[in-house]
Amino acid sequence: MPSPIVFPVVKGANLEGRRFTLPADLEGELNVLLIPFQRWHQEIVDTWVPGLRALLERYPALRYYELPTLPPMNPLYRMSLDFGMKMGIPDRAAREATITLYLDKAEFRRQLAIPDESTVTVMAVTRSGAIHWRTTGAWRDDAGHALATLAQIHLGASSPA
Repeated sequence: MPSPIVFPVVKGANLEGRRFTLPADLEGELNVLLIPFQRWHQEIVDTWVPGLRALLERYPALRYYELPTLPPMNPLYRMSLDFGMKMGIPDRAAREATITLYLDKAEFRRQLAIPDESTVTVMAVTRSGAIHWRTTGAWRDDAGHALATLAQIHLGASSPA
């Protein structure tokens, strides 16, 4: 029997400069990770935000993060890219939840069984790296329902709406 896929240990920093070692530094009991590989994937990521914010209101132990995944590059270019992303995101909470990963993208995709960079990968992960759910692409009602069901099971009853 093949071993289950777990989220690999990777390092990054959010757009406010805080350094993270993932998955250990994820702050939720359950964490939704949006993993875009291309700049245009931001449009896809944005389809998830309203539904995820609604889930956060119901499940305080849930968090979500955007993990823009880029190849390794020199520190000056990284600073320039991070600054550009930071300036493009006026909401501080969104900047805090955006952790840029500069790494070997092919190896990262291999570790997570992501076949290519054609779309965004979305997964629900614990701090231990256990992946409890995953999908790809834009928000869909069925995916949102599946994620809400997982949150209910994993995090318990939601607070009253």
